[in-house]
Amino acid sequence: MRHAYSVDRVRAAERALMARVPEGALMRRAAAGLAVVCGDLLRRNGRVYGSRVLLLVGSGDNGGDTLYAGAALARRGAGVRAVLTAPDKAHPGGRAALLAAGGRVTGALGDIGTVDLVVDGITGIGGRGGLRPDAERLVREATAGRAPVLAVDLPSGVEADTGQVLGPAVRADATVTFGTYKPGLLIDPAAEHAGALHLVDIGLGPELPERPDLEALQYADVAALLPVPSGESDKYRRGVVGVAAGSERYPGAAVLAVAGALHGGAGAVRYAGPGADAVIARFPETLVHPGRPSEAGRVQAWVVGPGLGDSSASATAVADVLASDVPVLVDADGLRLMDADAVRARTAPTVLTPHAGEAAALLGAARAEVEAGRLGAVRELAARYRATVLLKGSTTLVAQDGDAPVRVNPTGTSWLATAGSGDVLSGLTGSLLAAGLDPRDAASVGAYLHGLAARRSSDGAPVAARDVAEAIPAAWRDVYA
Repeated sequence: MRHAYSVDRVRAAERALMARVPEGALMRRAAAGLAVVCGDLLRRNGRVYGSRVLLLVGSGDNGGDTLYAGAALARRGAGVRAVLTAPDKAHPGGRAALLAAGGRVTGALGDIGTVDLVVDGITGIGGRGGLRPDAERLVREATAGRAPVLAVDLPSGVEADTGQVLGPAVRADATVTFGTYKPGLLIDPAAEHAGALHLVDIGLGPELPERPDLEALQYADVAALLPVPSGESDKYRRGVVGVAAGSERYPGAAVLAVAGALHGGAGAVRYAGPGADAVIARFPETLVHPGRPSEAGRVQAWVVGPGLGDSSASATAVADVLASDVPVLVDADGLRLMDADAVRARTAPTVLTPHAGEAAALLGAARAEVEAGRLGAVRELAARYRATVLLKGSTTLVAQDGDAPVRVNPTGTSWLATAGSGDVLSGLTGSLLAAGLDPRDAASVGAYLHGLAARRSSDGAPVAARDVAEAIPAAWRDVYA
């Protein structure tokens, strides 16, 4: 599992470690790791010897890491030039090391000529509020060519703790980060600026708190959470998920939600609603009921909302499901129709799955605010509604009311932004709830498998929601491979 920590917690861990190791040891470790990644990038398009490297260097330790790494590259025969954004504040030891290794140091960009690699060491995790005008101009001119850009610890100009981008910022092809991941490297829009991530171990692990601020599941974590039936399992012991979705206008939402549920690990799916004919025609194994959800039969979890529309019968179905004593997932139209007090009053778990627009409506905010500050939005929603919240988007986040780390989903593809894909996710996650997973785990695993299925079914091309649903079993097998 990938863990990410806030800047304050990283700084505290660094201070604790520096008290136990020789002076300068952390910077040497960071610089050595940075130099290795620089060398790997240079070798992809040639070799280190004779290559041309441009360092953009700010003040403080981030600039020091960059200068020392540049010195290592210069000793290997690279032509290294450092442009200092604040010459009087540049790290003196790093500057001296680069000059001693044959590198050049200047306070202005000038004519840079051909460059094979640009290294961004301007601000790192200590920066706030975007690049200043002079730094923005420097970055724009230095990155105008085709040379890859490597960020040091974090792309300069992005917010390390929140993933926000509050002004001009570096767009890197790759980022080398030290000790641990920072939230901004995993959450959009900042994550879009980071490129490929490389974590350099500087010995920080033992000093970091046990509970991170953010975490991302990986294959082994998902495999450990997936429900696996025993030899004595039957369809009811494996869990039954109820789906209250669809309408005369949107029968396809019912079909897609059921498709996700059938592939999600539960033993059976009960459908309640006006789309029964469409559902049974596509999935004859579904147990259908045309009336109220509470009259459909026993279930271990409910999914309510996709394609319900805004009729009085739809509002009644949502209220009926929320009154149950089993875990409930609310999506799409259900988010508009649900009563907030009823959600907060529930004793069984509730999972809300909004996209940015729906989240904005629930918070009384603008959509742009949610998209720019996804981490704050998902935390606020979880606390306000006393629920587990899966905030969909380019990076899907899962937050639980309380102090558990927020989870960020690392799978998916931009082709997943297609009609009906959210219905499939709701059914899949609801099925995992019915199979017995904790709501935070069900939402995280559902998002992971959903994104993995989308990658498999898309393979770089447009994909339809039904394709994603059909690829879930293959994604499930991939996790165990």
